[in-house]
Amino acid sequence: MAMSYYPKEGNPLWEQYSTKAVAQTLETYSKHTFDYPYPVAISVHTKWIGMEYPMICFNGGRPAADGTYSARTKHGMISVIIHEVGHNYFPMIVASDERQWTWMDEGLNTFLQYLTEQEFDRNYPSRRGEPRNIVDYMKGDKDKISPIMTNSESIHQFGNNAYGKPATALNILRETIMGRELFDHAFKEYSQRWMFKHPEPADLFRSMEDASAVDLDWFWRGWFFTNEHVDLSIDKVVWYTIKDMDPEAMEKARQEEEAEEAPMRNYERNLGDIPETRLEKDPTLNDFYTRPEERYGITDEERHAFTDFKDALTEEEKAMYYSGDQFYEITFSNHGGLVMPLIVKFDYVDGSSEIIHVPAEIWKKNHETVTKVFKVEKEAKAIYLDPYQETADVDMNNNAWPSISYPSRFELFKQNYAGWGGGGPNEMQKKGLGKKKEGEE
Repeated sequence: MAMSYYPKEGNPLWEQYSTKAVAQTLETYSKHTFDYPYPVAISVHTKWIGMEYPMICFNGGRPAADGTYSARTKHGMISVIIHEVGHNYFPMIVASDERQWTWMDEGLNTFLQYLTEQEFDRNYPSRRGEPRNIVDYMKGDKDKISPIMTNSESIHQFGNNAYGKPATALNILRETIMGRELFDHAFKEYSQRWMFKHPEPADLFRSMEDASAVDLDWFWRGWFFTNEHVDLSIDKVVWYTIKDMDPEAMEKARQEEEAEEAPMRNYERNLGDIPETRLEKDPTLNDFYTRPEERYGITDEERHAFTDFKDALTEEEKAMYYSGDQFYEITFSNHGGLVMPLIVKFDYVDGSSEIIHVPAEIWKKNHETVTKVFKVEKEAKAIYLDPYQETADVDMNNNAWPSISYPSRFELFKQNYAGWGGGGPNEMQKKGLGKKKEGEE
């Protein structure tokens, strides 16, 4: 049973959202782990704090005195309820040692909190879990970033290290590397295997690999044992097409290339400075090389040679020759240290697009630079690496061909911390929605 205890000061937020948030937590967490084994889950109102105990937790989030509240207060309250109720699963049932490995309960719990928030509201503004939200931390000063696999009493930036980065890593593992179905099966296997037991980090790593039959050593090593970051780039693109050997087509291509070639500056000036060249004065100086109709005309021998060329092709070679396929040889570099799958988006000149996934194993023999040839059916006008920011890449400015620059914005502000709701009137108050005091109109 999902229950909430709150005073009148908690309304209207608590009567509308608290018990529903508890119920959603039990539903989502149970789907991804195991059935909730206790008879009740209770959320108790406080003004600020969030703290968990078996079957009961205390959660902040209080509206203003006039009954209005900011979006920050609302979502902060829902998130803390989800998080604290979620602790029933990690570490109270899957009982890892949070003093030694805080991330094993806070990180896993934050990951499931993210999944719950997305099932609560499709547009929920989750703080942690999305790869793009961890970028600023990942690209920070390495002297102040500890590997996740650091004793909890020795880490820097506790929230990012124990909550945000592990949650993001698991989300990337689910969405980009393993896929939802396989990840969910493996994660549920880990959760059920270690109910009412005391797992260590290796037990999580081993269970995920056992249940999925996927070698994830490279992922655990990079994300959990180092403080490296993701920064992959497109360094070079070479475009190849199959040459059309038809002499008619070759002549047309030559003429088009010649017409598109920009004249040299000296040539343009000479048109004015040299009224007439010797060749223009004396046509008898023309020969084979100055008469285009002779030099570039197509001969019968060339036509026969093309026919012989086509006849000699095998059926497979003919299929390739007439396919119109385009070949793009792309060189990628790894500047940040963490290897990740290559998610490559091709935007074609006809307006369509295609995404091609290349597994992270492409970096196996060289983790600094790799080159791969992509065969596509259309001509590309642009190529993007990680177009939807799935990998926490810290620099998107080197992820496109032709290169593009993303705008940077800065904001000048003075922040006065005023609790969960921030300072100043909230948006509901600005719209005049608060309850009026006696004597006010």
